[in-house]
Formats: sequence, structure tokens, C-alpha cells
Amino acid sequence: MKKLNPHVGLKIFILNKKNIILGLLFICPIIIYLFFATGVYNFSALPIVSKNVKEVSAFKNLKGEQVQLKDKLTVLGFLGSDLTDRKINVYNLHEEIYKGIHSSDEDFQMLMLLPVGTESQVEEIILELSRYAEINKWQFAFGTTGAIEEVYSSLKLTQSLDENLGTNYVFIIDKEQSLRCADDKELKSYNGYDATAVSILHKKMDNDVTVLLFEYNAALKSNYTINRRDSFLKINQKDEE
Repeated sequence: MKKLNPHVGLKIFILNKKNIILGLLFICPIIIYLFFATGVYNFSALPIVSKNVKEVSAFKNLKGEQVQLKDKLTVLGFLGSDLTDRKINVYNLHEEIYKGIHSSDEDFQMLMLLPVGTESQVEEIILELSRYAEINKWQFAFGTTGAIEEVYSSLKLTQSLDENLGTNYVFIIDKEQSLRCADDKELKSYNGYDATAVSILHKKMDNDVTVLLFEYNAALKSNYTINRRDSFLKINQKDEE
């Protein structure tokens, strides 16, 4: 029996190894793409803290237009009547949340509620924000003291607004008007995000808004798949008839 030349055997082994590596390099990216493109992967939905957050139809923006929560993914804030110390909150939110997310969903909005009479203070903030980026998804809306307290009360929080009807905390409201917040011990006592703390906005709130965006995108993909399947079945039924 003729023995195989060890050098030839080594070459065959190296060649086979190269083929396997090349095959993996070709196949793995395709598998990864299909994995993410089909949306077949698990994620933890952002918990619902409370439902039925009051609609904000009693508020109007600087153009005199009504604003709304329904069908909007909202970062909701209460700036109060004195913006001297809360301007920084708006700038923090603009840098850490708005810039990275505003183009991800056409229904996304940053909605800040304020008492009637604070319009001139807001105009100064808008002028400053507009120097750095487009701000079409920023909404500043004005209402009565009672209207502000009603919306805040509907969040069902244990903390109260301050004497100026404001708070440093902002809240995530989904398109069904539910308050959402991660089950995190650092956030649990407020169920909101401290807009004075850049680290909270950057590490926690940005992630939570992204998770919620992902929820809606996954739901859209699922509905699209179901609609395509139903259309296909209807077409087949007509052909059979």
C-alpha cells in the first residue's frame, strides 16, 4: 500500500482549512444580516409604569396650535415658570437625546409644558437651540396652572411639582399614552430621568427611548409580515374559486 507523502497531506489539510475559513467568512455575515433583518431576536420591552396619561389638548404651542400625546412617542417635561435654572435641562436633552433620536421616528417629539406667560423665555431657548440643529420636533406648549397639574397628576407619581410648576425630571410617554420607564433602582423612585444629570440621559434614558423605538419598529415588521401573508392567502383563495 502506497503511503501518502506527508508534505502532500499537510498541503491538503491547509487547503481544506482555508476553504472552511473562507466559507465561514462568506456565510456568517449573511446569517447575521438575516438574523437582524427578520427581527427574530428577543429583547426586553420597556416596562409600563402607568396608563392613561392625560391628553394635552388644553395646551398650545407658540404658533397657537394644539399639541397631543396620542400616537406620539414623547419625552415629556415640565419646565415651570422660571427657566433661569432649567435652560441647561433643555440643552442637555437636546445634546443627549434629541440629536441622536429625532430622525429615527417621524412621530417622536420632545414636549415641554409651561404656564401661560413664559412664551418670551421659551423664544430665547428656541433661538439658541436652532443655532446647532433643526428643531422641528421640539414642542413647547403653554397652559393654565390647572391644566399642568392635571397632566402631571395623571402620571401617578409620588413626587410633586415645585412652586413654579416645574421639575428636573422628564418622562417617556408611548404612543398609547402610557408612562414607560426601565425597572432600574436608580430610576424607580421617580419613574423618570433627571435632566440635570448628563450621565443618566446618556447611559439610561437614551437606551430606554431606543428600546421603545425598537418595540414599535418590531411591531411594524410583524404587522407587515402578517399583512403580506393575509394578502397572499386572499389571492390564493380567489384563484381557487
